[in-house]
Amino acid sequence: MSEYLLTLNAGSSSVKFSLFDTANKEIGLVASGEVECLGHDACFRADKTGCGIESRQLGYANHAGAISHVINWINVTFPVARVVAIGHRIVHGGLKYTQPVLINSDVFAYLKGLEPLAPLHQPHNLTGVSAARAAFPALPQVACFDTAFHHGRAFNEEAFALPTSFYDRGIRRFGFHGLSYEYILCRLSEIKPEAASGRVIIAHLGAGASLCALLGGRSIATTMGFSALEGLPMGSRSGSLDPGLLLYLIEHDKLSTPQLSHLLYHQSGLLGLSGLSSDMRKLEASQDLAAQRAVEYFIHCVKKQVAAMAATINGLDTLIFTGGIGVHSAFVRAGVIAGLDWMGLYLNSNANQRGELCISSVESSVSAFVIDTDEQTMIARHTLEAINLR
Repeated sequence: MSEYLLTLNAGSSSVKFSLFDTANKEIGLVASGEVECLGHDACFRADKTGCGIESRQLGYANHAGAISHVINWINVTFPVARVVAIGHRIVHGGLKYTQPVLINSDVFAYLKGLEPLAPLHQPHNLTGVSAARAAFPALPQVACFDTAFHHGRAFNEEAFALPTSFYDRGIRRFGFHGLSYEYILCRLSEIKPEAASGRVIIAHLGAGASLCALLGGRSIATTMGFSALEGLPMGSRSGSLDPGLLLYLIEHDKLSTPQLSHLLYHQSGLLGLSGLSSDMRKLEASQDLAAQRAVEYFIHCVKKQVAAMAATINGLDTLIFTGGIGVHSAFVRAGVIAGLDWMGLYLNSNANQRGELCISSVESSVSAFVIDTDEQTMIARHTLEAINLR
């Protein structure tokens, strides 16, 4: 009987999954899919590698129902398979968890306490964990953290300019998208091994967006901080703001904490600037001036942060675009690279339009790549390692 690993990424309205064969202690993707639109119109989609895509309507399904449906589909589709462990994407591990960990009641309780630090993600991640543990209490389940990759950065990168008592109690810049950055670094080491230890900036650009500067294969600086609000403007998140503005909105506009949270997480970013959509594809296609300005604003902020990240690693050898926008928007990539010739970075326009792996020109001293991320594979690798170390 084949032994498989299941990885889950539970969001507010969807559960993404991947199934990996663990033959010879390696992992190979055999299927992936998603249950989306959780609630009354849930839809199941699955891609069995090499056999095409199947989909069906589920009607009402919550997280528990979605995960149960995924397992039932696996049992029917792979009758000789035995799921031996489940790996979960967990956005925040706090100060305590800086590497993947087997989930027990104490671990779960600690992660539950971090929900205010990542309100868009952590509660739903943990809902997925609860559903999976209830359905399969005997299976080992492993939490893999987006914050872990950034652990160990210098004080200057982790601290805020507040009294040190805040730092001592854990008020720090954690950074996120770590599973994505870790995967991209692994891919870079395969594509261009000597570059992986050099001065690298990875731009994870999607509904959530951040940059990470790496040196020697380690995270040195990143644009997200204490929460996933800091840094770049995102789909509906504001990115960095003057704290004085927040005080003004509280004092003058009398915004409550829930109202302020809703504004910053759900009404800002590309959506707020354009008044149209949080989807970059729709904004790029629109002739509306506000939509065009939102796109240009986003590009401007990314370019500015590329330069700032480069300063933390004393220059730049490799720039990598990933995430939904980073991989699919040639316009954004071109806009970011335009004007960075002073860094030795020049665009190959034709390669960029075709979405090729390397989009820098031959005269460029800085390499630019487009690499699709795969957080599920990183979760599977970490899960396999964790259960083998038990």
